[in-house]
Amino acid sequence: MKITDLRCAVIGKHPIVRIVTDEGFYGLGEVEYTKTYLKPWVLHFKDALIGEDPTDVERVMLKIRQRGSFKPYGAAVSVIEHALWDIAGKAAGVPAYKLLGGKVRDQVRCYNGSIRRKRTGDKPEDYAADVKWMKERPENFFMVKQGISFHSNMKDTIDDFHYGVRQGKSGYHGMMDQGMISERGFNHMLDCVIAMKEVLGDEVSLALDCGPGWMLPDAIKFARAVEKYNIMWLEDMLTGDYVPWVNPQAYRELTLSTSTPIHTGEQIYLRHNFKELIETQAVRVIGPDPADVGGMAELKWVAEHAYMHSILMAPHGTANGLLGLGALINVCATLPANYIAFEYPSASDPWWEDIVTGLPRPIVKDSMIDLLEAPGLGLDLDADGARRYLAPEDRGFFD
Repeated sequence: MKITDLRCAVIGKHPIVRIVTDEGFYGLGEVEYTKTYLKPWVLHFKDALIGEDPTDVERVMLKIRQRGSFKPYGAAVSVIEHALWDIAGKAAGVPAYKLLGGKVRDQVRCYNGSIRRKRTGDKPEDYAADVKWMKERPENFFMVKQGISFHSNMKDTIDDFHYGVRQGKSGYHGMMDQGMISERGFNHMLDCVIAMKEVLGDEVSLALDCGPGWMLPDAIKFARAVEKYNIMWLEDMLTGDYVPWVNPQAYRELTLSTSTPIHTGEQIYLRHNFKELIETQAVRVIGPDPADVGGMAELKWVAEHAYMHSILMAPHGTANGLLGLGALINVCATLPANYIAFEYPSASDPWWEDIVTGLPRPIVKDSMIDLLEAPGLGLDLDADGARRYLAPEDRGFFD
């Protein structure tokens, strides 16, 4: 079998990769919906893929893996890898998880970090109302994640929240504010945590997406202040989303200072950049994204290495979309006992549920998703339904 074409179309807001072969098999991969600008970077790899056997996944990846980087530029490489596993599974007539070592669980657990409503404000009572709504959703998620501090509007809506440079509301995704947090800002965050925990109790766990942007002294002080509230984790306090470095030494000092679990990893590309973070016990939880870390096999390698060091695994996946669920479900089915749950992705538009085929109904029940038994990644696109959302230059995407 040979690859004959690599295509990429933006459907809705999601770049979708389609790898075509000379034997009629094709593979699909989905890029996070904030990354429409990556379409040319995906197509940049076409010359490297044409003529290769897509079922030799690692051999193909050796040609392109070094051309990725930290989020967002690892996404193009990662979703090409997803599409290759999709083809390999279809050619073998088995779900992709069978080719990744086989399943160790029949269902995968997920948590809610993306299904949310627009908050009316940033007061503690607004946060409490928000998690109450999330708690009462029909998916019955075992855990919800809320953004605070630099990963929220607090930095803009709370007067004198911090003393660093204020970037303002430019709308540019990935822009980072940072600096020392004021006493007023610190107390506001703590009040919001208390209000949320009063609603959730011990029935639904709470994780906090915090940054990046914190200075280490503030991070230590806050992690200690919330210890009695049994927070599931504090995520990306020092580095994280769109930060192209790791800083394990600072994370290790933070981790050793508190019993509150510290989490990072969604922006990190490749196993090599997790090495020091894991081997020095710098964090308690890591959260690589299969659509950013280099692919499904790369995430599994990182998870196994973390397992040997007693570090927990909670893959990121907020905006990877419903088609991207295929990669998350298949790889998480194979992960060792350090796996907690993955972050359930949301689609950019409600009509995605009409054009993605193969999804269970309902998708999530009691925070769990059944494994997909169809070959490959288990999901597909209804070509007729999806064509209406294609740009004129992408009309041949499904041919």
